[in-house]
Amino acid sequence: MLKIKVCGITDPVNASKVAGTGPDYMGFIFHPASKRYVGPVPDTTLFSRIPCGILKTGVFVNEHPGIITATVLDYGLDIVQLHGNESPGYCRSLREAGLKIIKAFRMNPEFNFRILQSYEETCEYFLFDTFTESGGGSGLKFDWKILDNYLHDKPFFLSGGIGPGDIQKIKEIRHFSFLGVDINSRFEISPGIKDHRKVDDFIKLVKNSEL
Repeated sequence: MLKIKVCGITDPVNASKVAGTGPDYMGFIFHPASKRYVGPVPDTTLFSRIPCGILKTGVFVNEHPGIITATVLDYGLDIVQLHGNESPGYCRSLREAGLKIIKAFRMNPEFNFRILQSYEETCEYFLFDTFTESGGGSGLKFDWKILDNYLHDKPFFLSGGIGPGDIQKIKEIRHFSFLGVDINSRFEISPGIKDHRKVDDFIKLVKNSEL
């Protein structure tokens, strides 16, 4: 069964409503340039309201490893998502510090999947997002046919512009390493505030489908 990650949560009350829809992961962005930044001193209830069965994911972009480690401890994060240009050595240092890692890569037609080999031992999962100059949260899709060029066993999340109307397209993906989908801006009322009803409908349709 596919995993569902809801990313870009910023409000404690909204976080509780989203958690009630039953996602597998919920993402919190610790990158000041993002419209969905949790802030320099986020409300601790943003994280404490999340049930134990949902993995709290901290999203970072080219952040100092010490800051990431401290943030994980301060807010009880379960896994970190690295969404910048972090090197394999950078990922290894965090792995050796005991952190679990999702490494994001931005897709374009020229993307060379061979570069992922050096990341395989340092990450739990990969995440494939749309290439944009501004990073994630663009609401734009990349050409999912690119995934045919990914021949590794490391499980991956699919991200980038996934919306409520993409259920059938998701069902058609038969890649052996396809782990789950990451949803964000197409399920929002405003940046950082999710429409929990749309999230709930999406999760039910995905989870109840024979994928």
